[in-house]
Amino acid sequence: MIKRISLSVLDFLLFSNVFIALCAVAQGMVTYHLLKMPADKYVLAFLFFSTLALYNFAMLLSKPAAPEKSPYVRVRWIFSHHRMIISMTMISVLCLIPLGLWYLSIESKMLMLFTGLLAVGYNMPFLVLNQQKIGLRNIPGIKLFLIALIWAVSCVLLPIVELERNHQVNISSAETLLLVFKRFLFVAAITVPFDIRDLFQDKLYALKTIPVMLGERKAYIFCQFLLLLYLLLLILFDQAAVPDIIGLGLTLLLTGWLIFKSEIRKDEYYYFLYLDGTMLLQYIALLVASGITPLLCMLGV
Repeated sequence: MIKRISLSVLDFLLFSNVFIALCAVAQGMVTYHLLKMPADKYVLAFLFFSTLALYNFAMLLSKPAAPEKSPYVRVRWIFSHHRMIISMTMISVLCLIPLGLWYLSIESKMLMLFTGLLAVGYNMPFLVLNQQKIGLRNIPGIKLFLIALIWAVSCVLLPIVELERNHQVNISSAETLLLVFKRFLFVAAITVPFDIRDLFQDKLYALKTIPVMLGERKAYIFCQFLLLLYLLLLILFDQAAVPDIIGLGLTLLLTGWLIFKSEIRKDEYYYFLYLDGTMLLQYIALLVASGITPLLCMLGV
């Protein structure tokens, strides 16, 4: 009984996209933590509702002909709770309207409008190629980088723009670029395994993802290369405090291990809970490292 209830709650969190929306909030908190600035509750609320709305919209838009026969648990769950997903999406959009109109600066509005158009264009077939309508995701090799760019802009640039506007702080272009690029690398690395999982389906639908273009083995190596590049940037160029570097470094090592252990036959919970969960874990690791490191110094360890 308890196990069944727990699984139902987990299914709701993962497949309704509430969990990934919480991960977006955590990534926003990572930015505020690294900049040593107070978090803006309105920016975090915007990240939550925009992520929830866009992910649910993407799923509703890609409804298969017979979702109840889908091999994916997530697809079967979403379309067996179709009305609830539509309601959650509409509520999210309604929450975004006052947040966007009243609480974000004009610079942030323009930035989020651009990001929103990219996110919608990712799934919406508005381009014509070889007499077929396609979305941005169908352009060879762009899917991974588009997802990573949207996350990096939303979770790094948006907080920075609002901090500069509301707190009159000056965050250098070099620091901003480094934060954006590192977040881009991290999100790209944890996105590739999802494409590896969907390798055969993507080939069927002629989606030129990184795994389709490189092959499964090289795609896994590519993930580790992205994380290694992040680690090098963290060690060589980052001006973050030592506890932050330790927290981020440990998260990268764990993420690399999770990616290494991921295989096509892993169930969906592994990807949506563990791999996506590394975005939430990154913030938790920063908090833990910030609390433990000073204590160890006091003890002379």
